[in-house]
Amino acid sequence: MRRTLTVIFAAVVLVVTCGAGWPTDHGDNLRSGNATSASTFRSLHFTFSRVLDGAVYASPIMVGSTLIVATENNSVYGLDPNSGAIRWSRHLRSSISDTSVLACAGNISPTGITGTPAYDPVTNRVFLVTVTYNGSTGVTHELWGLNPANGAIGLDKRVEVPGTDTKAEQQRPALAVDRGNVYIAFGGLDGDCGNYKGAVLAIKANGAAGGVAYVVPTPREGAIWAAGGPVVAPNGNLFVAVGNGASTTTYDYSDSVTEISPSMQRLDYFAPRSWANDNAQDLDLGSMTPAYTSIGYILQAGKSGNGYTVKIGHLGGIGGQVYSAPLCRAFGVSAVTNASVYMPCTNGVTRVDVGPKGNFVARWTAANIPGSPVAGPGAIYAIGNRNLYALDRNSGKILGSTPVGATKRFATPMLVGSKIYVGTSAGILAATVG
Repeated sequence: MRRTLTVIFAAVVLVVTCGAGWPTDHGDNLRSGNATSASTFRSLHFTFSRVLDGAVYASPIMVGSTLIVATENNSVYGLDPNSGAIRWSRHLRSSISDTSVLACAGNISPTGITGTPAYDPVTNRVFLVTVTYNGSTGVTHELWGLNPANGAIGLDKRVEVPGTDTKAEQQRPALAVDRGNVYIAFGGLDGDCGNYKGAVLAIKANGAAGGVAYVVPTPREGAIWAAGGPVVAPNGNLFVAVGNGASTTTYDYSDSVTEISPSMQRLDYFAPRSWANDNAQDLDLGSMTPAYTSIGYILQAGKSGNGYTVKIGHLGGIGGQVYSAPLCRAFGVSAVTNASVYMPCTNGVTRVDVGPKGNFVARWTAANIPGSPVAGPGAIYAIGNRNLYALDRNSGKILGSTPVGATKRFATPMLVGSKIYVGTSAGILAATVG
C-alpha cells in the first residue's frame, strides 16, 4: 500500500560497508554488523563509562571521530570516543514519562529516542526521531537532523504514519538513509494497543515537499518493529520483517518478509503457511531484522521457533520458502559474514550456516547470551547476563568478557577500531579489544 505524506525533509546517502566508522545500526545498510577493519581480538577489558541523562535503547553510532549517543530523555550527545568526554549535548524535546497519554503504557518509560540514528555524509547530518507530548498537539514524532561536530540543528519536521493514532505508534527500528531518502519504520507499543499499523516512511533528502509511505494493508497491527530497521539492498530496495496482523481469514501481508521499492511500492513478500495461526497466537516473524546473506538468501526467524530461508529476487509468497526447519525464537538483529548468520536467539547467540541451495545448519549456541551480536576479526561480540562477551566465531566458546551493568533489551555493541561501545541503562560504556 502506497500512501502520500504531507511532510518535507532533508538528508540521506547510502553507506554500504562497515569501514572505519559506524554510521548506522549494525554498521551498514545491509545490517551485517561485520566490522572487517576492527582490531583482531586478543583480550577484552573495560575502558570507560559515561553517565548520561537517560537510558540508551538506540545503538551508538560513530561519525568521524565523534561518538554519537541518543537517550530516552530525547537528548543526543557527541562524545570523545577514547575518553567518553562530552564534546556537546542537545536536549531536543521533553520525553514522555506519563504513559497515560499513550494508547497504553508500553514497556519504555520515560520514552524519547528509541530508534538508532543514521548519518548522511551528503548533508552532514545525523538523523533521529523523537516522541513527545503536549496538550495542544498530543503525541508527536519528529525527525531531526543534527551536525555531528557540534549538535547544531539543521532539520526538525514532524513525521507520522497516515491514517493511524499517533499515541499508538512507536518508532523503535533503526533509521536508514539511501539514494535521496531517509527511511523511518513504525510499529506499536508493547501490548499491541490502539489504532496502529506498521509502516515505512520515505522522506525526500533534498527538502522537496511530500514523501511516501508503505502502510501494511491490515485492519490493525502489522508492526514493523525489529530493532535493526529496514535492510537496504544494493539495488535500493528495502526488506522488512512484519509482525502479526489483525486478520486470521484473509491474508493481510502481515507475518512476513516484505520487499519494498524506494517509492514505497510492495514488490514481493514471503509469509509462512501458518500465518493465520501465527497472527492469532502472536508467533510472527516481526521480532528479527531480516538476515541478508551474500549468497542470495535471506534467513528469517521470529517468535515461533522456526527458521526460513527465502530467495532474494523471488521471496515466494505464502509458503514459498526455499527451506524451513525448527531453529530458535529470535529477537533483534543478526551479524552476517557471507553465508554465516549469528542470530540473536533467546537461548543464546547461534551460528547458522546457510548452504548454496538455501538449506541451513545451526553450528553452535552460546547459552544465555541472547543479545544482538556484531562480528569482528577473530570474535563475535554480544551482551548477556550484564556482561559483554567475546565468542569464538567457529565454536562459540567464550574468549573473554567484561561487566557492563544493566542494559536495555536489544542493546547492541558497536565495534570500531580497537573499541567496542555499549549503550546501557545509565549511559554508555566502552571496552578495548586487544
